[in-house]
Amino acid sequence: MNDRGAILELVAELPLIDHHCHGVLTGTVTDAEVELLATESDWPAPPGTSVFDNPFGITVRSVCAPLLDLPRHCTADEYLRRRGELGGAEVSARLLASSGTERYLLDTGFQAGTIMTPDEMATLTGAATEEIVRLEALAESIAPGCTAAGFAGAFDDALEAAVVNAVGVKSIIAYRYGLDFDPAPPEPAQVTAAADRWLTAIEAGAPTRLADPVLLRHLLWRAVELRKPIQLHVGYGDPDIVLHRCDPSHLTAFAHATRTSGAQLMLLHCYPYIRQAGVLAQLFPHVWLDTSCAVSHTGPSSQTLVRESLEMAPMHKVLYASDAFGLPELYACGSWLWRRAVGRVLDEWLADDLIGAADARRYAEMLGHGNAVRAYGLE
Repeated sequence: MNDRGAILELVAELPLIDHHCHGVLTGTVTDAEVELLATESDWPAPPGTSVFDNPFGITVRSVCAPLLDLPRHCTADEYLRRRGELGGAEVSARLLASSGTERYLLDTGFQAGTIMTPDEMATLTGAATEEIVRLEALAESIAPGCTAAGFAGAFDDALEAAVVNAVGVKSIIAYRYGLDFDPAPPEPAQVTAAADRWLTAIEAGAPTRLADPVLLRHLLWRAVELRKPIQLHVGYGDPDIVLHRCDPSHLTAFAHATRTSGAQLMLLHCYPYIRQAGVLAQLFPHVWLDTSCAVSHTGPSSQTLVRESLEMAPMHKVLYASDAFGLPELYACGSWLWRRAVGRVLDEWLADDLIGAADARRYAEMLGHGNAVRAYGLE
């Protein structure tokens, strides 16, 4: 690398491992569904407005439009019309190819019947695709016909089978309860009593959605014993969150309790708590972070988030992720925005003579794929 600008080119071409994402939607997607998938809200944009004027939508009309043979900054109507003309399969193929992703780690536990499986994603992209098992979805899948006394054993059996070919697991305890949970593992009697409450409610007609804090903690501690990476949603995300309870600083006691367990804690999204996550990643040997979906949804301003993720955390503890679900635009924009931000930050450090060219190259490769290889034990 003979000059500063070369780092921008290197990052632009860097193969990526997307360590936190979901499959692309299968079947036909309506314009209204595209708009809903383009935001974390579950409410459509008010009449007379469009999600395509949100930061992510602005990025789509800039970055993705040319990939669909449209001019940059086309209107939302023009973009949606062209999207419909090409069809979902062609749009997905073009946009995912543009992301430069060589490996996907897919959370398969959310709306699994509507998105591509790991095998289908591998066929579509030609990239290696691995599975991340969502703990709560697994527990919910065994609830029918399960007894309170048998729940713990049934979950252990299901988890053992589910992780045979998986590279990690995921907990959404932040959304179902909060990160301010009791950091100690629950006693067996507490687990049985909580399972009885949950299963009895299901039998009475309640949804299977698992939100009991005792059971959520039980699943999390069973995952710790696997000694695999555990992904944890943090901060911004689905509209059912209580945001201040998703601050990762609430995880400090849990991080202390698990630091010698062999499990790795992968903090996802982290917005607006990126700096708190960075502190934990510096202090604890098994804590990592990404900025994933926050990058896509802040669009033009996303460089600020990526810069914050590199303020305190060691370079060997930060990973790339898109957290894309359903829309191929999320993979394409997540990658493009992340590359733009990382390239500019490293270029500035080079300009200030804070790092040399060899370090810039090494850090880019670590952030883009090397850290994920180490964290997940990938070949």
